[in-house]
Amino acid sequence: MPTSEAPSQPAVVILSCSLNPTSRSHKLALAAQAFLRASGQPVELIDLADHDLPMCGGVGSFDHPAVKTLTATMQAAGAILISAPVYNYDLNAAAKNAMELTGSGWTEKPVGFLCAAGGTMSYMSAIGFANSLMFDFRCHIIPRFVYCIRDDFTDAGEPGPEITARVEALVSSAVDLMRALAWVRENPR
Repeated sequence: MPTSEAPSQPAVVILSCSLNPTSRSHKLALAAQAFLRASGQPVELIDLADHDLPMCGGVGSFDHPAVKTLTATMQAAGAILISAPVYNYDLNAAAKNAMELTGSGWTEKPVGFLCAAGGTMSYMSAIGFANSLMFDFRCHIIPRFVYCIRDDFTDAGEPGPEITARVEALVSSAVDLMRALAWVRENPR
């Protein structure tokens, strides 16, 4: 007797863009990953510090094996969460480079932001990045995002309770939007 399995859910990909594995933005990525795992949602954490990506625009940059692998991962994702540090009122260069190299894999995906900054004045830092994703790849930007500073972390360097709650709310929004978009695509008019 044949068995019917429920279709597997696509993973939420968390792109940890700090090149420092002890960074606060990486801790946000780990918190999001833990929440997704606890809720049974497939998740893949990609730490850019573990990938040797070329600079976008260099000769052969789009043909680099690491770029092809990362693009395929982004393509298979159901939603993408960008966890990045903020430098000079913008997301770091590693985030932008990864997006430019793999952008075709982001098309029409829900995207959310987890940002760690040095001060409170850069809270709009993700907007330029979000605009690029909306206009270039028609991404669905989640209007809820996490922006935090050093004071939002415990003495042990972990996200504090308020930030943890905000990470969980963002992750829940990403999963809800991912599922809603999947339903719409599976049930065309």
